[in-house]
Amino acid sequence: MRVLTLLWSISLTAVSLSAQSAGVPPEWETRKLLDSLVNNAKKLDPLVSQINPADWKEKGAPDAYQAQWKSVRNAIEGLQYSSGRLSKALDTLFRLDGLNTYLGSLAAGVRRYQNPALADLLLGIADENSANHESLKQYALDLASSKEGELKVMESEAQRCLGIIVKQPPAIPAKPKPVAPPKDRK
Repeated sequence: MRVLTLLWSISLTAVSLSAQSAGVPPEWETRKLLDSLVNNAKKLDPLVSQINPADWKEKGAPDAYQAQWKSVRNAIEGLQYSSGRLSKALDTLFRLDGLNTYLGSLAAGVRRYQNPALADLLLGIADENSANHESLKQYALDLASSKEGELKVMESEAQRCLGIIVKQPPAIPAKPKPVAPPKDRK
């Protein structure tokens, strides 16, 4: 019974700690941020569709632009999220980082081998996301810090409970009833 009581206190402590974490924004705010990030990144799709790096080979462009173009398309298509889940927030963050990296290089190729105005549009849309991108980074850091704090509290509570259990005297087993000798059946 004591073990159940101790486990119950651990779970209540963890729940109250997660409710008190002031560093992590509420779910509705995070969902709004992620909606904005993903929707803005998806605006790049029609512009990226206009890019044709295969035609650039005639003008002396390296084959790397073709791979970068494919990476940008894959990053845009793969953008998904689920607020409150650190793994999904990090996945979205890493995809956006990769998208921005490849997009910068691809825009340089677009400027040189296709259309400078299209390159400016690509970079302009990417720049619109920079403030939200930084907010997502901060969210991921805050969420990781909050989870670390929760784990630290749960670990200390588990150790405290274990110490209480170990200090308890062992239960004295009840004496077994003597077994009556079997009756002879004739």
